[in-house]
Amino acid sequence: MCALRGGRFAVRSLKAIVANAREDETVSADVRLGERFERKYFVPPKSIGFAYSLLRQVCRPDDEHSRDRVNSLYFDTPDLDYYTASADGEFKKEKVRIRWYGETRHPRETVPVFLELKSRQGLASSKERQRMLVSSERLQLARLGTGIVDRNMLVETLARFGHYLESSLRPIILISYMRYRFIEMLTGMRISLDYDIHSSMVARELGHGERELPLRGGVIEVKGPTMDWPATLARIKMLDVDWSKFSKYCYCIESHFTDPGSVGRLWPAGKMIRP
Repeated sequence: MCALRGGRFAVRSLKAIVANAREDETVSADVRLGERFERKYFVPPKSIGFAYSLLRQVCRPDDEHSRDRVNSLYFDTPDLDYYTASADGEFKKEKVRIRWYGETRHPRETVPVFLELKSRQGLASSKERQRMLVSSERLQLARLGTGIVDRNMLVETLARFGHYLESSLRPIILISYMRYRFIEMLTGMRISLDYDIHSSMVARELGHGERELPLRGGVIEVKGPTMDWPATLARIKMLDVDWSKFSKYCYCIESHFTDPGSVGRLWPAGKMIRP
């Protein structure tokens, strides 16, 4: 149970508001990813290589993006309502984030980013996203506290998604990890394996002032239109993994809140494995 408490967001059916792009931001049309079911499995650090090998045998790599780094800047309310809902295991919850892919090595390049609203009810989730182009300078850690995009654009885009805020949002934490993407060959279900998970607190008054913390282990995500389990994935049981409501946002926040030196601080709750 989380010690932090706060109000909840209300979602209302109001008219969409058309967002005006700033001169240095190119905005594309909204994209809605339909409802799908998600199951997540925590993978101990020693089993990540074995997990990749098993998935590679029964799945084909995603044609477009088989492997890359995923970077997500998460937003929350002053009372951390999104975090509280995730930590408390509420049935309905949302996440707001700006996501981009790969490394940003050239300070003057233009980078595509995606403003996303992820809504979840139980195991069913859906996602709205809008692509924008921003200067890579905005993606530097020292500047993430500004939120990457204009605040009005953030609010208006979420409104167009049908998500209306009763409290302000601000950037909280950057989470970065490597992701392998697969397609299960018989059903077409999407499978991913995430590892090398690191987080940096952007809201400087939260946590203990550390720039970056790792989160031990990895996670397999299985996403599809039904809860049916492909027979080819039965071999995942060889990894001795269990289904988990694995939230990178929740667990990374908790690691920053936990006192330095605490046992299990860099592990998801209840997942610490001793040598």
